[in-house]
Amino acid sequence: MTLNPDILDRAVGAVLGSAAGDALGAGYEFQPPVPEPTLIRMKGGGMFNWAPGEWTDDTSMAVPILRTLARGGSFADEAVLDSLVAAWADWARTAPDVGIQTRSVLAGLGPREPVPARRGACGAAGRPSSWGEARTASAARAAARLEHDQSGRSAGNGSLMRTTPLVLGYLDDEAALVTAARAVSDLTHFEADAGDGCVLWCLAIRHAIVHGVLDVRRGLDFLPEDRRALWADRLDAAEAGVPVDFTATNGWVVSALQAAYAAVLRADSLEDALVAAVRSGNDTDTVAAIAGGLAGAVHGASALPAQWRELLHGWPGLRADDLVALSSQALRGAAV
Repeated sequence: MTLNPDILDRAVGAVLGSAAGDALGAGYEFQPPVPEPTLIRMKGGGMFNWAPGEWTDDTSMAVPILRTLARGGSFADEAVLDSLVAAWADWARTAPDVGIQTRSVLAGLGPREPVPARRGACGAAGRPSSWGEARTASAARAAARLEHDQSGRSAGNGSLMRTTPLVLGYLDDEAALVTAARAVSDLTHFEADAGDGCVLWCLAIRHAIVHGVLDVRRGLDFLPEDRRALWADRLDAAEAGVPVDFTATNGWVVSALQAAYAAVLRADSLEDALVAAVRSGNDTDTVAAIAGGLAGAVHGASALPAQWRELLHGWPGLRADDLVALSSQALRGAAV
C-alpha cells in the first residue's frame, strides 16, 4: 500500500487522537455528564491526580502494542503475544490505574522469575500463588477465562480502549487485522462482545485511514454470522442516540463503543468528537480514547489542537512526538 501524506496523517491521527481523548477524559472520570456551555479542558486531576495532558491506562496499555509493531512484530506469533503479556504485567505492578478485570488477569501471572508455591497460599481471585509463573499469552488467556467463569461476565471496555495501534500493522490486510484484534483482546477479555467490539472498531479505523470515510458497519461481515444482527441493532441504537444515552453502562464494551460512535458520528472535527465523548460522563477517559482512535483516523493528526498535542504525555516517559515516531516506525514495518 502506498502511504501517501493523507494516509500517514490519518494513521498517526488515530494514535494521537486516542491518547488525547484519554488525557482529556482523565480529569472527568466517574463524574456526572458535563452539559454545555461548561468548557471541557485538558486539566488533569481526577481520581489519580493526573497531570494536565497525562494519559491513563488506556494509552499505557496501547504503547507496548505500538512498540511491538514498530519492531516489526506480528501478533500472529505466539512469542510476540507472550512478550506483550509480560510488558503489561511489568507495567501493572506499579501503574496507579489498571482496570479491575485487567488487573485481576495480570495479577494471576506471577512475578518475572518463578517462585515456589507456598502450601495453601492463594493469590488474586483465589488462584494458587504458583498460577501462571510463566507470563505467557497462554497463561493470560487461561486467567481471562477463569475471571469470566468466576464473575459470569468479562466484556468490560478494557480491550477496546487499547486496540487502536493494532491497525497500523495491518492497513493492507483486513483478515489479518481481524485475527490480531481478537488475539490481543482475548489476552484479558474472554467474552465474545469484547473481541467483536475490537474487530468492528479496528476495521472502522482502518477504513477511515485508507479511504478517509467513516463506516463502522464495514466490520459486520467479519463477525460470526450469528452475531451480526445483534451488532447491527446495537449500531442502530448508537446512530439514533447521543453519547450520554449510554453513560450508565459505558464500562461495558458495547455501551462504550456506542457512546464513542455516537460522538464521532455527530462531530465535525476531532476536537468536537473528543469533547462530546467526555461530556457523557462516567468512564470518560476510556470512551474518549475509543472515540479518539476513530475520529483521529477520520480527521488526521493535523486536526489535533496544538495545545493538547503540546501537553500530551504519559507512561513510560513519552510525549506526543514519541507516539508519532513509533507510529511511523510501525507503518514502515508493515509496509515492508
